[in-house]
Amino acid sequence: MLTCKDNYTTTFSSFDEMLRYHECLTKESVWRRCKVKELHVEPLDTTSVLFGDPTAFVSGTSEEAIADTAENLGLALRVGGDLFPVRTTAYKTLLDRAKISGTALPKLKRKELADVLNACLAVHSSDALLLVRDEKVSATHSGDTKDYSVLPIDELLHTLEKKMDARFPGYHFENGYSDHAFTSACWTFPGQKEDMLGTYAKTLAAKGKKTMASKLVPGIRFLTSDTGVASAKVSAMLMGTQYPIHIGSCISVDHRLQKKVCDFEKELDQLFAQFCDSVARLQTLLEIELQYPVNAMTRICKKFSLPKKEALEAIAMFEVSYGGGTATAHDVFMALQEIPWLMKSNHYPEAKMLAVEENMARALTIRWSDFDLAKAVNY
Repeated sequence: MLTCKDNYTTTFSSFDEMLRYHECLTKESVWRRCKVKELHVEPLDTTSVLFGDPTAFVSGTSEEAIADTAENLGLALRVGGDLFPVRTTAYKTLLDRAKISGTALPKLKRKELADVLNACLAVHSSDALLLVRDEKVSATHSGDTKDYSVLPIDELLHTLEKKMDARFPGYHFENGYSDHAFTSACWTFPGQKEDMLGTYAKTLAAKGKKTMASKLVPGIRFLTSDTGVASAKVSAMLMGTQYPIHIGSCISVDHRLQKKVCDFEKELDQLFAQFCDSVARLQTLLEIELQYPVNAMTRICKKFSLPKKEALEAIAMFEVSYGGGTATAHDVFMALQEIPWLMKSNHYPEAKMLAVEENMARALTIRWSDFDLAKAVNY
């Protein structure tokens, strides 16, 4: 798949491969500062005069990038004397620079949408910070000195590697993913399983869950974006099941207020210190007995706005497997983990799946008695 296309994705089987990819991306990306009122939007759908004129665009813009933009966002952006296709990832930040929003905007014809944006962009004297990558404008952030902070992904990865070298010798890179919106990667810490999961694993085994205890391995997930989708964050995870389990602890450094990579490094120490606390919270769920576990699971799915189709399927699977009677909050929490697996099977976007996982992790801190009610609930 061509990197200029909006739906481009790639995966990594090794950390070195992922690091080299992002080092090249950093070198090839251009961050360009200008005034918001200097931005001018032009329509780029199949009816636009620009669609048949590749020479109108900045040197290096391919016909494939132009055609792909016409199929997707359908806008181009002129900055000074340069004209670029606009990637779908830049749409929200472009609206932010124009200080407009609304569900009617995407329904406008591209010429009408361009006119609205231009009328609003022209009245703002603030700065914009553009990210030009893979032949398109990928983001139009605020360029104020105390607003958007660039945190290069390759530098974040180097920092994370250095911390893991010091704290988790023998760590293992599981997988990596990147698209135009965000980047993620997972690592496991097999050498620290006893230290981090020892008590929890023994408790699981004592309650007849030896198979689960043997499979679980501590790990982390790294997630970041430089197109405004996410902050730079690392989350505590349990690996070894069919889909990683997000257990709540998370450090996050926003791309704003002049934050730097060193701020990300400081936050990592906090996450590693809290990992065992997260596991302890998960362990306490083994002691919470639910009288109406199916009702509790249904209420939790509704509370956290989990995708209905997959949630109902997971609830039905749990109802069949546990066989009636009582169950623990831990049983329900683990049953919830079927939802991201089902979402993956149904080809949900990675960003949506990650958001659902973070929502589900909040179940570790709820008061379960509020959800354990005899009255059934409709989803």
